[in-house]
Amino acid sequence: MMDEKPFPAWSKSVEECLKAYNVKLEKGLSSYDVEKQHEIHGFNELKKEKGKLLWQLVFEQFDDMLVKILLVAAFISFVLAYFERKETKESRFEAYVEPVVIVLILILNAFVGVWQESNAEKALKALTEMQCESCKTMRDGYLIPDLPARELVPGDIVELRVGDKVPADMRVAVLKTSTLRVEQSSLTGESVPVLKGTQPVLVKDCDLQAKDNMVFGGTTIVNGSCICIVVNTGMRSEIGEIQKQIQEASMEESDTPLKKKLDEFGNNLTTVIGFVCLAVWAINYKYFLTWETVNGWPTNIQFSFEKCTYYFKTAVALAVAAIPEGLPAVITTCLALGTRKMAQKNAIMRKLASVETLGCTTVICSDKTGTLTTNQMSVTEILTFGGKKTAPRMFHVEGTTYDPKDGGIVDWSCFNMDANLQAVAEICAVCNDAGVYHDGRLPTEAALKVLVEKMGVPDVKARKKIRGLQIMANYLIDNNRCCDWWTKRSKRVGTLELDRIRKSMSVIVREPDGHNRLLVKGAVESVLDRSSHVQLADGCVVEMDEPCRRLLLSRHVEMSSKGLRCLGLAYKEDLGELSDYNGEHHPSHKKLVDPTCYSSIETDLIFVGVVGLRDPPREEVKFAIEECHGAGIEVMVITGDYKSTAEAICMEIGLFHEGEDLRGKEFMGLSSLQQRDILSKPGGKVFSRAEPRHKQEIVRMLKEMGAVVAMTGDGVNDAPALKLADIGIAMGITGTEVAKEASDMVLADDNFSTIVSAVGEGRTIYNNMKAFIRYMISSNVGEVISIFLNAVLGIPECLMPVQLLWVNLVTDGPPATALGFNPADVDIMSKPPRKSTDPLIDSWVLFRYLVIGSYVGLATVGVFVLWYTQPSFMGIDLIGDGHTLVSLSQLRNWGNCPNWQDFTVTPFSIGSNRVMSFSDPCDYFTTGKVKAVTLSLSVLVAIEMFNSLNALSEDNSLLTMPPWRNPYLLVAMVVSFGLHCLILYVPFLANVFGIVPLGFDEWVLVILVSSPVILIDELLKIVARSRKRTEKVKTA
Repeated sequence: MMDEKPFPAWSKSVEECLKAYNVKLEKGLSSYDVEKQHEIHGFNELKKEKGKLLWQLVFEQFDDMLVKILLVAAFISFVLAYFERKETKESRFEAYVEPVVIVLILILNAFVGVWQESNAEKALKALTEMQCESCKTMRDGYLIPDLPARELVPGDIVELRVGDKVPADMRVAVLKTSTLRVEQSSLTGESVPVLKGTQPVLVKDCDLQAKDNMVFGGTTIVNGSCICIVVNTGMRSEIGEIQKQIQEASMEESDTPLKKKLDEFGNNLTTVIGFVCLAVWAINYKYFLTWETVNGWPTNIQFSFEKCTYYFKTAVALAVAAIPEGLPAVITTCLALGTRKMAQKNAIMRKLASVETLGCTTVICSDKTGTLTTNQMSVTEILTFGGKKTAPRMFHVEGTTYDPKDGGIVDWSCFNMDANLQAVAEICAVCNDAGVYHDGRLPTEAALKVLVEKMGVPDVKARKKIRGLQIMANYLIDNNRCCDWWTKRSKRVGTLELDRIRKSMSVIVREPDGHNRLLVKGAVESVLDRSSHVQLADGCVVEMDEPCRRLLLSRHVEMSSKGLRCLGLAYKEDLGELSDYNGEHHPSHKKLVDPTCYSSIETDLIFVGVVGLRDPPREEVKFAIEECHGAGIEVMVITGDYKSTAEAICMEIGLFHEGEDLRGKEFMGLSSLQQRDILSKPGGKVFSRAEPRHKQEIVRMLKEMGAVVAMTGDGVNDAPALKLADIGIAMGITGTEVAKEASDMVLADDNFSTIVSAVGEGRTIYNNMKAFIRYMISSNVGEVISIFLNAVLGIPECLMPVQLLWVNLVTDGPPATALGFNPADVDIMSKPPRKSTDPLIDSWVLFRYLVIGSYVGLATVGVFVLWYTQPSFMGIDLIGDGHTLVSLSQLRNWGNCPNWQDFTVTPFSIGSNRVMSFSDPCDYFTTGKVKAVTLSLSVLVAIEMFNSLNALSEDNSLLTMPPWRNPYLLVAMVVSFGLHCLILYVPFLANVFGIVPLGFDEWVLVILVSSPVILIDELLKIVARSRKRTEKVKTA
């Protein structure tokens, strides 16, 4: 017993278990044995993983290439600003704006990241909350009423009663009541409390559900009491195994497709930025490093640290321009907006990044009960006999909920019910422990009561009274008046509880005439085996012969093949010594306390009929499955239900016509090659009688095959599979807290169609993210090219780093965010899912970036050159302010200005009542460039606003996708232009950004230079559409 191999207590008798643990029920373990077991097994508690320290979490948020580049850029900017301030001995706040803003953004991103990370592992905490705190335990011959549960060891004798939470995995040794029921749905997925017994299960390798003599840690006793032997504690218990699986699944978690793409993009961008920055600095070496050549050797080498620093700062400005600083914030905003939209559709996203992952889902692994179905059992067919035992009659019942108003019995003309139908109604109403109003714990019995309400009552006077009360009460669902009539008419005096051997439940009722009657319901085969007669429509009872039995069994098979759960109904008139039973003081009461006597009481039954029930599919699921087929998404149903039921439901919802149905155990028994072959076949699949561990293995295999998997689950045991899946989807209504905490998404309505609409929303969000990434990157490429051209031409700096930062963060932000509101494409769910390996930026998109970016760079630098060198442009007067024109050669060699002979400049106006004059003419290329810089900045802002219109659709023209399709974008453009005007026309801000107000003619110039970007992209879209048409033809 001390070895590591787990002891199969469920397959051993109680005596063998007691012997194995060297313990007696009446004495319990000795203190010595407890100590020995503690040394081997430790405390009965789940292992607590050490959480990451706060500083580790913070540090991890900066482990990103884009973030590292920004940090370096901020540090260099700060150092340069510091030395510049020391040299000029002035306190220039604007010099520090750039590094301060970058650092603030990074701190904010880190804060959000830490917050998400610290909430990521709540599933494990939820598991520990499921554990019991204390229990009643026998040790050294004494009963300890409240031993801390963590002190339990294998071999301990524990007493459990109604309401107790089970503290460890235990073998039931003695039943102190006739029945013991345990609520273990959170662990096994079973929808109803499970009966437990003491008999061994003679299978060593069996499912959890089959271990009828075991109770598991974290489950709850809902009926009865018992004495148990502790078998497994702590991490060896079933909950401990689940914790291990959750931890293993956490280790296997991979980055989302978007994060992978952004990381790849960041690495590529780093390489490009490094190369371009170095090139810009190297190109301008002649301005800070000069020498003379004598006899082939350089002499008189002169190095200007000031100019070297200046061009180094230009390279830093290039890095700032190349990095889309606002991209993380805009992506977060877009995902947050997406989660809000999804929440309105009952899909609650727990992790922002999962919104995007949904868009490339290729396989949805769904549970059946409650997700594809309503999780509300309803009777759909009633089979009874007519005037002869060879003439069965079938009644069809409509309605799929627990509301008796929902549907009725088709062609029902039996309000004056015949004796046979009265017996059906009486058994369904009285041999029943449920209430009509949505009794989730007893769904089958609730469905039977709904049937009774639809059938009515045979008494005409009572029927009229009930109908009047129903009208007055507006037919409240919980007013089960017909059932009340039956229960008052046939008073229940005794109960024979359901057990797994008899597969039936019965009640003894006192009829109005004073005699007792036994009402029975249970598995059809079981009830038929114990029935000797059958009741006909007129109430007469005839002997059940073999043809009659075969007829009933064949009809039962027919009903079961439709996915119906069938219950046989019967009664017994002659109860012998129980015919006058009236309570626990009756001499024969001992028979009702001993479950072994139940089978002898339930003999010579009179068979009444069969009712067929099912958990019907949700109406909207069929359309959702069709949408999945159209969207190229495979649907696999993994359920613990029986094959016939699962297959019938799946065929009804259109999952397959001749699909494959495999038992979970059978599938796991196949070779790896066979498993992959089955999973790779197109079409829907259903795995019946599957266990939660099978879900985990199927998810793992699908992921290894390259699929992006969404998995649904509700129980504690589903948590590892939910954690392992790319998208774990927990049920909001029936799901446990553990499942919810392990998931990425929670369904507020437990509805499969909600998953499909969320996938569509995920695709739309991804398209919109591509739109604003396309917009931001093309704008940034333009900024890079403008600085590169600036450096290559050798002209004064067109744009300052602080201005670029303003454009990237503030001016670009609103349009980029507004692109997240782009409406979904009409055919969004008729395209196959994109591959998670598809690049964010392919070669064609990169080419488009470069073309648009080149125009942005040319326009930004071009307007700067125009102002210095040209008197007019397309009829617009450029020298109305009185500034001095220079040649392009002079502009390119402005650094040599001090050596120019007779160079003078005239004062010029820079706004209302402001004139700029120069004591040193060479200042015309530094402080005097303020108007030219303003024009360049304004062109950059305007061109990016027009470029945001291009991003409305990747390939569709603005003629087919007009701007008003996304009114938010038009508002964002107005906001961005407003912000730009704010820094232009507010003197303090204008001084911070080194710009001046513009006049009307200058604004006309800005619009003229900026607007051609729309025309250029329209031409590129025509080419893109042509390429796609050609590709389609080739594919066809």
